[in-house]
Amino acid sequence: MKPIHPVTTRCRLALGLLAAVAFSASAWAQTPAKGTPAHIKAAVGKVNAAFMQSNAAQTPDWPSYGLDYAETRHSKLNQISTANVKDLGLVWSYNLESKRGVEATPLVVDGIMYVTASWSIVHAVDVRTGKRIWTFDPKVPREAGYKGCCDVVNRGVALHEGKVFVASYDGRLIALDAASGKVAWDKDTIIDRKFSYTITGAPRVFKGNVIIGNGGAEYGVRGYITAYDAKTGAQKWRWFTVPGDPSKPFEDESMERAAKTWDPAGKWWEAGGGGTAWDAMAFDPELNLMYIGTGNGSPWAQSKRSPAGGDNLYLASIVALNPDTGKYVWHYQQTPGDSWDYTSTQPMILADLTLDGKPRKVILHAPKNGFFFVIDRTNGQFISAKNFVDVNWATGYDQNGRPIETAIARTADRPREIIPSAFGARNWHSMSFNPQTGLVYMPVQGVPLTLMDNKDWKFNADRPGEPHSNMGWNTASFANVEPPTSKPFGRLVAWDPVKQQAAWTKEQISPWNGGTLTTAGNLVFQGTADGRFIAYNAATGEQLWEAPTGTGVIAAPSTYLVDGKQYVSIAVGWGGVYGLAQRATDRMGPGTVYTFAVGGKAEPPAHVAYQLGKLVEGVKYDPAHVPAGTALYVSNCVFCHGVPGVDRGGNIPNLGYMDASFIENLDKFVYKGPATARGMPDFTGKLSTDDVQKIKAFIQGTADAIRPKK
Repeated sequence: MKPIHPVTTRCRLALGLLAAVAFSASAWAQTPAKGTPAHIKAAVGKVNAAFMQSNAAQTPDWPSYGLDYAETRHSKLNQISTANVKDLGLVWSYNLESKRGVEATPLVVDGIMYVTASWSIVHAVDVRTGKRIWTFDPKVPREAGYKGCCDVVNRGVALHEGKVFVASYDGRLIALDAASGKVAWDKDTIIDRKFSYTITGAPRVFKGNVIIGNGGAEYGVRGYITAYDAKTGAQKWRWFTVPGDPSKPFEDESMERAAKTWDPAGKWWEAGGGGTAWDAMAFDPELNLMYIGTGNGSPWAQSKRSPAGGDNLYLASIVALNPDTGKYVWHYQQTPGDSWDYTSTQPMILADLTLDGKPRKVILHAPKNGFFFVIDRTNGQFISAKNFVDVNWATGYDQNGRPIETAIARTADRPREIIPSAFGARNWHSMSFNPQTGLVYMPVQGVPLTLMDNKDWKFNADRPGEPHSNMGWNTASFANVEPPTSKPFGRLVAWDPVKQQAAWTKEQISPWNGGTLTTAGNLVFQGTADGRFIAYNAATGEQLWEAPTGTGVIAAPSTYLVDGKQYVSIAVGWGGVYGLAQRATDRMGPGTVYTFAVGGKAEPPAHVAYQLGKLVEGVKYDPAHVPAGTALYVSNCVFCHGVPGVDRGGNIPNLGYMDASFIENLDKFVYKGPATARGMPDFTGKLSTDDVQKIKAFIQGTADAIRPKK
C-alpha cells in the first residue's frame, strides 16, 4: 500500500473541517427563528397522525384537546413534581379580551400556543414571550347568542399539517393557516338553519379528517357528527345520532334499527329527537375506531317525544364509528329512554386496565347520570358501573348493563327532585387518568333542581313558566315549581376505576370547577370556581400549591416543554350555563391565559371587585302583575339573569341589583337595546309592552319580598 503523505492528510482534514463548518453554517442559516412564520409553518406542519403517536410517548407538546388520541390528559413530563411545585411562579399572563365563559384547553407545539375565547375567537400566542402572534375573529353574529343553551363558549382548536381548525358558535368549521391566521377554507356544518344549532366543542382530527358535532338539543334539533377533509374541507361522511322522519328513507341500517326504539305517536322528528354530539370524542388507531358521546332527548320529557317509552337510540350513548366511513360499529346506551337531560357527552378516556387478572382495552366514562362506567372499547360490552355521587333515579346497573330504575324516576306528573339534576353529576369539565396511580381525577358536582313534565307542551310554542321556552327551548318540563331540598356542592374526586371507588376526595366551595390535568410528576392541576389554580399530590390529594386567578376557572390546563423547560398554562374566564347567573368569587377580570414555570416571577394582572350594587328599589309596579311576570321571566330571562336579588349574577348581571333607572326603562333594553351587541336577545315581536311591565313587576316585587325588614 502506498503511504499517505502527512501534508496530504492535514489537507484532507482541513478540507473536511471546512466542509463541516460550511454545512453547519448553512443548516443554521436555514433554521428559522422561533416564533417566526417560517418556524410556525414548520412546527405545526409536522402535526399529523405519526406526530400524534410519537408525541404520546413523551408528551413534550400538547397538540390536541385531550393531549392524545386517548384523551388521557396525562402528561409524561416530570420536571415539575411534588418536590418543586411549590416554586411555581407566573411567567406571563395574556389578555383574551373576553367577558364571557372561557372553556378552551391551550394547545402548544414547539412554543406556539393556540387558544380560544368566547365567541370562538382564536388567539395564537408565543409562549417564549407571552405576546400575541395573531388573532382570528369568525364574526359570529351577536344576535345569535340566544341560540345556545350554555354561554357563547368554545373549547378550543385542532391542529393538523399547518392548519388550525376552529368550529364557530354559529356552526361553521374554519381552517386557518397556522402561521398567519388567514382562512384556508370555511364550511357551513348546519343541515337546516331554521333550527337553533350551535357548536361549542373542539374539533378533532382522525386520519386526515376533521371531526365535529354540534349542540342544540334543548332547542329541538336532530344530532349528527360530520367529517371533513383537512386539506380541502370537502365533506367525507356524516352520521346522525337519532333517526329521522320514519315516512322517509333511513340514512343507514343503524337509523332503521334505532327507529324501532321510538314511539311514532310522539312525532319525535318534529322536535329533532336530540342526541347532539357536542363534546366527547376519542380514537383508537389500533382498532381503527373512533368514539363519540351523544346527548339528551329533545324534548327532555320522554312522555312527549316517545309516549310509549322505548330506549330511544342513540340518545345518551357511547357510539363507536369507523373513522374512514362514519359507519356505525357498536353502541352502549348509558341512560335508556333519557328523560332527565342525562347526556353522555362528557369527555371519555381510553385506557388499558387489568380486570379480574386479564388485560382489557376499556373506555372510562363518568357522564351526567352519576355513574362511573368501564366499557370494553373493542365491542361495547358493559363491564361495570358504580355511582360516584348520591343518585335517586337508579339503584345501580344489572349484569346486562341496564339501569335499575327507582319508582321516582318516571313519576313526572308532579314536581320531583331527580338526583343528579340536569346540570349533571359531571358536565363537560374534563377529567384525566394517571396510569402511575391508576386513578381518574374528575370534577364532580351537585346543582339541585326539581322537574315536572308539561302536559300541555307543544313544539316551539311560547309556554310561560317553562324555562326559556320563548327563547326556543323545548324541554317540555317545568323547573323548580317546588324548591329542591338537596344542597349544591363541588368536589374533586380521585376515582379508582378497577375498584370502582374513590381513593380520595377534596370538597370545594362551589359547583362548576375546572377540568383536570395529571402528570408523571405525581401531580394533579385544577382551577376552581372560587378563582384559584391548585396543584395536588396525585396519590394522596394533599394540596401542594395554589395561585389566584381572580375570576372563576372552568377550563382544563395543559403542560408542555419549550426549549427543554416545562410550563403549565390555564385559560381562565367564568361562565358556562351555571356561570351565567351564579358565581363563587367576588373578583372579576377579562378572560386570561396564565402560564407558570418553576422560578417564574411575573406580576399577575389586576382584578377588580365585582360590583354587586344595592337591591333595586323604587320601581313602580302593580302587585297584581307579579304572578304573570314570574311566568314570563322564567320563559325569557331566568337562565341568563338568575332569580332577581336571590342569585348574585355570574358573567351576566342579576337584574335585582341593577340601578332602578335600568328596570324602569326595561323596554329600551329588551327591544334592540345596546346589550344586543354583547349577545342579549332582541325581544321585538317576542314580548309585548304589557309583558315587559309584568316582568318589571316581578323583578321589583321579588326584590321587595326578600329585602331585609328594618
